[in-house]
Amino acid sequence: MRWQKSRRSQHIEDRRGSGMPRGVIGGGLGTLVLLLVAALLGIDPTAIDSSPDPSGSVSVSEEPGGHDVQREFVAAVLGDTEETWHALFRDFDGPYREPTLVLFSGMVQSACGFAQAAVGPFYCPLDQKVYLDLQFFQDLANRFEAPGDFARAYVIAHEVGHHVQTLLGIAQQVSRLQQQASKEASNTLSVLLELQADCFAGVWAHHAHEERQLLEAGDVEEGLHAASAIGDDRLQRRAQGYVVPESFTHGSSAQRVSWFRRGLQTGDVDQCDTFSAAR
Repeated sequence: MRWQKSRRSQHIEDRRGSGMPRGVIGGGLGTLVLLLVAALLGIDPTAIDSSPDPSGSVSVSEEPGGHDVQREFVAAVLGDTEETWHALFRDFDGPYREPTLVLFSGMVQSACGFAQAAVGPFYCPLDQKVYLDLQFFQDLANRFEAPGDFARAYVIAHEVGHHVQTLLGIAQQVSRLQQQASKEASNTLSVLLELQADCFAGVWAHHAHEERQLLEAGDVEEGLHAASAIGDDRLQRRAQGYVVPESFTHGSSAQRVSWFRRGLQTGDVDQCDTFSAAR
């Protein structure tokens, strides 16, 4: 990715080193398995009960001289998403309001509740902020075998996609439907919401390359590989050895790749209507 020349977003809130250490998750093996499956781009962190280990430590990736490369990368990607969505929202009813991206280490308090880093990156619609512990990028490369800067950018763009859903009122409509739905139907709605966020991430990447030549050879493959690596089927098989499709909340690897690719190829928000496609 040619991210070094991208405009840095000013909407970064850095809470790292705020005195909340990275902890060991409490609750036994069941909770650990749940957190492995939950560490996938946006599961509600309030659903996980956990307790910190005061002996935990925090590490921040820096170059010699103290330059925080990871923070620069996040600010650059977020800034580029702002460029794309500001332009696209000119065709919608209202202006684009940028989300704030909160960097944290170990644990964090959001308007949606308290969360440990093991929950993974998430978006909170109540304060319209994206929350990210940079350790997740190492986990993405090592544990999920999805390295590369565009894989990391996909993670950020997916969470920004949830912000777009909130601004367009889609997330609120889905939440209302879920309150009246069965568990299985609620999971299906969650999958459709997540797949749309994948598609929106692809829409951003399409315009970022078409208008600012952001992508380099191999980037698309990195992003598609990341989408595949965090499909519910692969994660369930990894965590428990078998797959339970009716419990999916984010979509299968094939579904995530398909919708991310659709956004990449078309750059058209209207092509991301996962709900009509399901019907």
